[in-house]
Amino acid sequence: MRTLVVGGAGYIGSHVVLALLDAGPFHVAVLDDFSTGHRINVPDMAELFEGDFRDRTFLHQVFRAFRPQAVIHLAALKAAGESMNIPVTYANHNLIGSLGLIHTCLEYGIEAFVFSSTAAVYGDPVYLPLDEDHPTKPINFYGYTKLAIEEHLSWYSQLSGLSYASLRYFNAAGYDASGRVQGLETDPRNLIPIVMETAAGLRPSLSVFGDDYPTPDGTCVRDYIHVTDLADAHVRALEAVAKHGSLICNLGTGSGFSVLEVLASARKVTSRPIPSVISARRPGDPPQLWASNDRATRLLGWKPQHSDLGTLLNTAWQVIRPQILEEQT
Repeated sequence: MRTLVVGGAGYIGSHVVLALLDAGPFHVAVLDDFSTGHRINVPDMAELFEGDFRDRTFLHQVFRAFRPQAVIHLAALKAAGESMNIPVTYANHNLIGSLGLIHTCLEYGIEAFVFSSTAAVYGDPVYLPLDEDHPTKPINFYGYTKLAIEEHLSWYSQLSGLSYASLRYFNAAGYDASGRVQGLETDPRNLIPIVMETAAGLRPSLSVFGDDYPTPDGTCVRDYIHVTDLADAHVRALEAVAKHGSLICNLGTGSGFSVLEVLASARKVTSRPIPSVISARRPGDPPQLWASNDRATRLLGWKPQHSDLGTLLNTAWQVIRPQILEEQT
């Protein structure tokens, strides 16, 4: 299947491209403007189209040249806090840009569309684990933009026959275990990469936002999913959509780790002290958040294989550590 990966040079996108190439029956092209992605992340076996996916003229050129049968969209802006400060930027990118891409897909008869969505569509948890039937009430503009595109895809699926998968990520972490992805995630916002940057000396200390939550050690508990497991789910989703039609799935592990658990394990993995400071709670942080992945197991035959805490931390450190040491020398 000829598959265009939009945002394929980024952190998650580069792993998705590798998973597609590893799977075999995919001819892969990457579309990226390298605003956050890295050229080093684009394998030689993938075609490359450099440009902004929001440029409809450019999109038409790409579609005519590559003739994709499927599209995977991973090119959104993704910082929840930032989205509350610059909503127009997020609307232009995540809403207008994504709709332009989808409309182009409709024009060219794309057979399958896989959308990188987020657990932020749920908002504050009403119950745990979060499943796909949980109410969707985003508490930040980023989450709203993702939910709005999901709703458009649902309508287009009914009215235009576009088959799609919406994959709701939890906290992505780790790197390809073979070290094939060398371009580091740009401006990470999740705990594990921030812990790794602190271990490497790029940050003076780690802020632990609250230690008085109703959790076993007082710190927030979150669901962390290895990026290789995420990538595997994209390949499975593409195949499932092409055969069976549209679907929405959570991509999480079904359990979680606390901030202090991650910190303690990271100190062992890195053999670094990783200074930390207890800070005030952040507004809107629920004590615990994790996903049910029963639907992904049922529809995709998918189960996380690399998302134990040791693998998450070890694969991140083995990519980050040598690059940091090289920069420091």
